Amino acid sequence: MSIRPYILAETNWKHLREAEVDLAILPWGATEAHNYHLPYATDIIEADHIAAEAARICYERGGNVIVLPTIPFGVNTGQKDIYLDINLYPSTQLLILDNIIEVLNRQGIYKLVVFNSHGGNEFKTMLRELGAKYPQMMLIQTHWFKALDKSAYFENEGDHADEMETSLIMHLRPELVLPLDQAGDGSAKAPKIKGLQEGWAWRERPWSNITKDTGVGDPSLSTAAKGEKFFTDVTQKIGDFFYELSICDPDKLYI
Repeated sequence: MSIRPYILAETNWKHLREAEVDLAILPWGATEAHNYHLPYATDIIEADHIAAEAARICYERGGNVIVLPTIPFGVNTGQKDIYLDINLYPSTQLLILDNIIEVLNRQGIYKLVVFNSHGGNEFKTMLRELGAKYPQMMLIQTHWFKALDKSAYFENEGDHADEMETSLIMHLRPELVLPLDQAGDGSAKAPKIKGLQEGWAWRERPWSNITKDTGVGDPSLSTAAKGEKFFTDVTQKIGDFFYELSICDPDKLYI
């Protein structure tokens, strides 16, 4: 595979010393158990591949975009007893973001997308704070897993090692997926309190109390073909979004 100039980890100073970058993408994943059958790097793999393909679409349309290396650890405070689930506290994430944004701001790259790939990560309040500290920066958070209506692609609902994630990894890294007959059923307990059930009230889920296999969602109907279709559509949508961001004037963003 040839060097992709829009991937920072692959490109080089010969290219970058004369390049112009308008939009930086920071994929942010997690390292955690995904049922019995998916790798701990599931969120990282998804972040890497989806961000890279969306950036390719943007770049080939003429957008000046660069994808930064994926942050491999996320907030896993609800999974303290799951072996080798690696946790970063939100306060640590804020410090990492601050350091990265400081560099971009100093070098005149004023648009950043925090490309989230893990349900436990939430950057909105951090970007509010950092936006006040770096007023020239246009700071955006995305959750790629919310970009499309999953029910149009997958039959079983879920949000962790479910049919969607299993299908994606079967497409992207099939050698890392155990046979589905070795997966747990992904059944999860719901809270008893109505407000928590309805979603307008929130409490962090203590993972071992809600699921036996660390999954939330039945993966049994997963296929690589479903994953490929979803991947194609979600990267096209996000690639178009990246392009719009790369060429937009932040001072003329609203109509």
